[in-house]
This record gives sequence, C-alpha cells and structure tokens, in this order.
Amino acid sequence: MEKFSIQNIQKLTTLTSELDFERASSLFLKLRVLEKQDESYKPIRNHLRNLIKDYEQKNWTGEKSITDNQIKESDSAEALVQAENHFHQKRKKLIKSKLKEAGLSQTDLAKILEHRKAYMSELINGLRPFSKEDLIIINRLFKIKLEDLIPTFINQDKAFHIKKTLESLTHNKLKLTKRDFDLQP
Repeated sequence: MEKFSIQNIQKLTTLTSELDFERASSLFLKLRVLEKQDESYKPIRNHLRNLIKDYEQKNWTGEKSITDNQIKESDSAEALVQAENHFHQKRKKLIKSKLKEAGLSQTDLAKILEHRKAYMSELINGLRPFSKEDLIIINRLFKIKLEDLIPTFINQDKAFHIKKTLESLTHNKLKLTKRDFDLQP
C-alpha cells in the first residue's frame, strides 16, 4: 500500500492490477474533499484521474474481452480496499474520540508526534502510513490496542505463497481457518 501513500502518487506511471486500480479510485475520492480545503492536492488528483482513465481504457473496454477471472480479481480487490478503508475510518474515529476524551486536538497530537498539521491530517485520514513509532506512542498515550492501530492486511502474493507453502509441508500441524490468510483483516 506504500506506493499509494500521498507522497508516492506522482511517481506512479501506470496502474498494473485491479488492486492498484481500486486503491487509486479510493484515493481519488478521498482527495476530493481535501482538495476543496487545500489546492495542493489538485495535481495529485489529476494524476490519479489520468492513471485511472488509462487503466480502464486498457483493461475494461469491450465487453467481450472481459474475462470471468478479471471480474473475480476486480471483486476481490474491491473487497480488500473496502476493508482497508473501513479500518482507516475506524482507527480515525478511535483516535479522535481518545483525543476528545483527553481534551486534545489533532493539532496537539501533531505537536506531540513532531509532525506538521497537514501531515497529521494525512496520517489520520489514511493517506500516509503512520510510522511504527507514531503508533506505539498513540498506543501508550491513549491505551488503544495495537491491533486497532496497525492494519493486519496481508499482501495478496504473500498470502498465496504462504497458503501454497503450508499445503506442501508434510509435517505441518498448523490449524488455520480460511480467514487467517483471506485478504481481510
């Protein structure tokens, strides 16, 4: 997901998968609100628009060329991005409620973590990843469980590799549920 951090968007030259497409589309919508408050997001949003349009033209034109596998991949990517967005919204709500309980503002948290106000907003809104240190500080300050602060999503390729490797191990005694390596948290 790092490549879809706000600081990396302009470096992207193409979207290479349905997951990239879904993440770009989601970020494009998130930036719509921020762009109204800060014009500096406009070039990033325009770049995303072009990437999305190019991907759609290459991969989703002509009904006859769309495969069942492509639709399945699209559905899977959409579900993962929805889960990621749900996680970010839940974390944002939790942090904001803990700030309110403590009589602090998001700007105060930015000062504590030594971040600029705008940078803190991007972290809270899931546009940038929090550093491990930031999350540990938030955990200790507000007693928020780490599993509510750290996304537990597993990269699709890594999950596939783990599943296949476990299946090939003859002395494997691990008892995993389908959800353990499903791409949901």
